[in-house]
Amino acid sequence: MKLNSDINVLGSLPDWSLIKVFLSEDMFSIQEKGGIHQYTSIKTDKSVKRFEKAIKTTLIHNERPELETIVSQAINLNVTSSDTLLLLFWNASANNELLFHLNEKVFFPALYSGRVSIKNDEVKACIKELKQSEIDLRKWSEITITTTASKYLTLLKKFGLMEGSLKKIMVHPHLNDVMFILYIYWIAAISDIPNLVNSPWLSYCFSEKQSFIDRLLQKKYSKYFNVVYTGDKLNIETKLPYESIYEYICTS
Repeated sequence: MKLNSDINVLGSLPDWSLIKVFLSEDMFSIQEKGGIHQYTSIKTDKSVKRFEKAIKTTLIHNERPELETIVSQAINLNVTSSDTLLLLFWNASANNELLFHLNEKVFFPALYSGRVSIKNDEVKACIKELKQSEIDLRKWSEITITTTASKYLTLLKKFGLMEGSLKKIMVHPHLNDVMFILYIYWIAAISDIPNLVNSPWLSYCFSEKQSFIDRLLQKKYSKYFNVVYTGDKLNIETKLPYESIYEYICTS
């Protein structure tokens, strides 16, 4: 597992408008145009550079160019809309293995069991358990683990998946038609296996499996993708080009 501190960095990001800035700029080009402070109130260039790295590697980049295109289009349209934040959550989870692990072991089990909150201690316990098998984590101190657990919950709040301050409550989003179609295109591209019935990405639709299948098979979506479902096998074939799907469904 490749581990980094991006959860801590992004959990501390006070100005999410920087995401759109770094979609097309870097610190060098910004300095040439008069400096970072025309874009943000963050005081030091050193801090902004840390945010730049985490934004580009975890929030914007995707190994699959077609998905990176969708994320970029959403950021350009409205970086802080609930739909874009959900896309950024998916993208960050694909890029950051620790985030994906914490989602799989802590967030989604709590969400799908009907719980309303997650305690910091639960996240800490998950990280400590992972520490036993991951060499990169063995050098993490107690304070680093505690901070990461706290920043993880804060990051979920920034993605619109939790709310509140001292006691954060989970939000259970419902994918509107636009986001459901984008999710289908997402899972079709991001999954390494053609049979999606056991894909770990199924949790990211925020719907129980049978409800997801029932919705997937609705005729109104047939112009966007073909579906083959046999109970133990699920294949999805997208119909529209990835570079145009976001604009098409957002304007149609």
